[in-house]
Parts: sequence; structure tokens; C-alpha cells
Amino acid sequence: MSRTQEKTLTRSKYRVRLPLFLACALALLIGSYVAYQAFLTLNQLDAIEAVRDEWQRPAEVIEALGVKPGAAVVDLGCGSGYFSLKLSDPVGKDGKVIAEDIRRLSLAFLWMRIFRKSKQNITVLLGKVDNPHLRPQSVNAVLILNTYHEFTAAQRILEHVHESLIPGGRVVIVDRSPRGIQDQSANVQEHQVSSVQVEADLQRTDFQINRQTNNSIESNPEHESWWLIVAHR
Repeated sequence: MSRTQEKTLTRSKYRVRLPLFLACALALLIGSYVAYQAFLTLNQLDAIEAVRDEWQRPAEVIEALGVKPGAAVVDLGCGSGYFSLKLSDPVGKDGKVIAEDIRRLSLAFLWMRIFRKSKQNITVLLGKVDNPHLRPQSVNAVLILNTYHEFTAAQRILEHVHESLIPGGRVVIVDRSPRGIQDQSANVQEHQVSSVQVEADLQRTDFQINRQTNNSIESNPEHESWWLIVAHR
């Protein structure tokens, strides 16, 4: 091979390798940025939840569920896992927390938090708007917190929840109370639901109401009042 041919071949290899190197460097840079942003978000979640602990009364909600070591409990509409993580210790190593949501990004962050906090008894589950994909008679309790107002197929969801519970199993629903008409914007109305409506939905699905508490939370940062309903199959 002549020197001219060698030089041509070298330049050809260089032209191929340079874009490849730049593409790898860009991918590494983007990956590092994404990882850094995820790290910041995880830390922000911890800080936000520390503030939420001051008004959400998580211990009272967990007590209403009546979970014991070895129980299987569902956090339906779990988001990034505020209650899923808190339920891990009460059910113990022989129990199971099923963290269900329809939002993949929220579940991705929850998966990272599970790994970070070594909560091996939490299972992440992707559901659908009308079906949480729970196995029949497989769980002791279901928590639906700050989620019911988002349902577009509430009756179907409750039917699946009823089917998933063992006989006597509990469902606890916590959500925002409606404000006065003068205080309501269209956005506010979308994020609230009355306890009366939810009680009626539960009764139509053959749930028995154990108790209903209005104003279970009265001093959250947005000055909203929350109600709590406990029912059983």
C-alpha cells in the first residue's frame, strides 16, 4: 500500500471515529445531567415530605388501615411513594406494599427511592385509569389518598378494589372537602370531591362504611379541609 493510500485510509478512519467519539461524549454528558437532576429531585421529595409530615397525619391514616405485620396493603395512586414508603415498616419483612399508579414517571422515581432506602417489601405496579390490576382477594387493605378526585372511572376502580380485598379487608379514602361556591375556581373544583359522593359510591359497590370523619385535616398549607372514610368488604 502506498503512503498516499495509507494517509487516505487514516483520514477516513478519523472521520468515522470523531463523530462516534462526539456522540459518546454527548450521551455521557446527557446521562450525567439526567442523573444529577434525578438526584436533586429525590432530595427535594424528601424535603417536601418532611413538611407534609407536619400536617398530613400519616400515623392516623396508617392506623385507620389496621395493617399488621405480614399484611398486604395497596397504596392506590401512590405517586412518588409518600405513603408507600411509610407503610413498609408496619407490614414488616413478611408483608407487602403494592404501590400502584398510572403515571410511569412517578413510578420511576418511586423505584429509585425504594432502591435508595432498601425497602424490599414494596412492589411497583403500573395500572390503568379503570383497572389497577390487583389480584382477587389478595390484599388486606387499600389506601386511596388524594387520588379519588382524579378518577375518571371511580365505580370501576372501586369494583376492582372490592374484588382485591379479602373478606373484611379495609379501604381507607382520604381527600379534600369542597370549598364554598364563592371560593371555587374551575381548577379547584377538579381537585376536590365530597365525602357524601364517595360514601354513595362505596355503598353502590357493596362496601360497608365503618366511619367517616369530616375535617380530619384542617390546617394544610393551602388552608383546605380533608375528610377520611373507612369501609370494609
